Amino acid sequence: MARALIPARTENRAALATGAVALLGGAAALNRSLIGVFYDDGLYAGIAAALGRGMGYVHPHLPGTPAAIHYPPLYPLVLAPLFAAFPVATAGFLAKLLNLALSALAAALIARHAVRARLLGEGVPVWVAPAIVALAALAIPVLAVQSVLFAEPLFGVLLTAAVIVADGKVEAPAHPLRAAALAGIWAALALLTRTIAVAAGAGLPLYLLLLRRRPLREAVAAALPVGLAAVAWASWTIAHRAGIDPALAINYGSYGEVVRQSGLGAFGRSAPDLVRPLGAITLGWLPARWLYYLFGIPALGIGVYGFWLLARRSSIGFTLAGYFAILALWPFLVDRFLWAVLPWLGLAWAAGALGLSRAQPRLKVPVLIVALVMGLGYLLLEVRGAAGRWWGSEQRGVSANFEELLPGIRDLPAGSVLATSDEALVWLYTGQISVPFFVYGYEHGVEVHPTPAVQRAYLERQGVTHILFSGYGSGSDVELNDLLGAYPGWLTVIRVWSGGRALFRVNRGS
Repeated sequence: MARALIPARTENRAALATGAVALLGGAAALNRSLIGVFYDDGLYAGIAAALGRGMGYVHPHLPGTPAAIHYPPLYPLVLAPLFAAFPVATAGFLAKLLNLALSALAAALIARHAVRARLLGEGVPVWVAPAIVALAALAIPVLAVQSVLFAEPLFGVLLTAAVIVADGKVEAPAHPLRAAALAGIWAALALLTRTIAVAAGAGLPLYLLLLRRRPLREAVAAALPVGLAAVAWASWTIAHRAGIDPALAINYGSYGEVVRQSGLGAFGRSAPDLVRPLGAITLGWLPARWLYYLFGIPALGIGVYGFWLLARRSSIGFTLAGYFAILALWPFLVDRFLWAVLPWLGLAWAAGALGLSRAQPRLKVPVLIVALVMGLGYLLLEVRGAAGRWWGSEQRGVSANFEELLPGIRDLPAGSVLATSDEALVWLYTGQISVPFFVYGYEHGVEVHPTPAVQRAYLERQGVTHILFSGYGSGSDVELNDLLGAYPGWLTVIRVWSGGRALFRVNRGS
């Protein structure tokens, strides 16, 4: 039976309302904190500044300005005109405005598509899907991510565009081969923003083949642009990986290096951690662990069922399956990756809850109770987070710390090389060549740290002349104490700040 058409004006109103909510909520998180407070944002900005100054796709703050191979190039390319035309502080704020606009656009597009494609199922009131997307767009961790220079907002728009085009018209796709190729191009651009979008390279073709029963040539057309983008980016990283010091491989090397070091040893830790961030924002308020599991296990089951339903209705289902498979092997915390697709996850869970209630009427009350408990927890977190402006608490602290430290760094002699935390931030605001002091790696999935001899050798390879200890909490204090104990006389304190912060001079030959 043909589905009743939803008027285009209804879809557009849903998009406009959701985008407006996301825009207004995100505006509250705008800030003037220094660029680089979350580390990755400083690296993105540094690469963008290098591009804007004609230096190429490099890390300008590192000695020798090696090629950047950790981050795909699209987001820095988008930021480059801003950093070419304006001072760092102005360019950074304009980039935050851009992230805000992109986040609102992604929310609007997802809401419109959810209504148009009936991602929650037939007969569900039109307002439900936009409300879920809007609530996800206002999540405290989502606001924290979009309020710094992270690539997630651009990634969200591009991934959504790929899904919308791949889903197309259910009854009679117009120009299907062209649409499949266009979906692949959008997904390829998403991959050149965040490498994990390689999941779409499998998700889109599988959806076309298995659910839409489209010809193989259309699946190939969707996969080919993603494959070409992946090969091009991999070729760049392989060609330039020798420029990255081995001690910096985790944060500056390719993702292939991360996989090589961590291997499958991370699987046992990463897979169970996949749902932890989602549980934290919905069930973390429960006072006892047994209550957490009492509601958490059914919530997980509902979510899995929702993914199954979503995969039958949209290419985002297969794409998210690949997305989660990659995260299961990833040795780092998965939080940021989940916030980037939180609206889709919310829609999947809602689809599961609604679908299960309809398929099994006797489960309607238990599902409703789980939904109410999760919804209450989410709203409590939102209210408390908004009152305390939690989205900016960490960045405000890091920014205030470095605003106090930067004047002392500007006084370093010409030709100095500084080892510090947030090294890209230091370069952006002082022009001082800087390398990370804290370094680490993985062996069989376990995080390992250098011995004092190995760390000193790394610092000497980089030509470090000064070390800035910017404060406790990052692990730098342990590595610094080990160095001081192993090599007395190698470092001399030349400036101190409150809280144990200090600037050291390296005494060569000691």
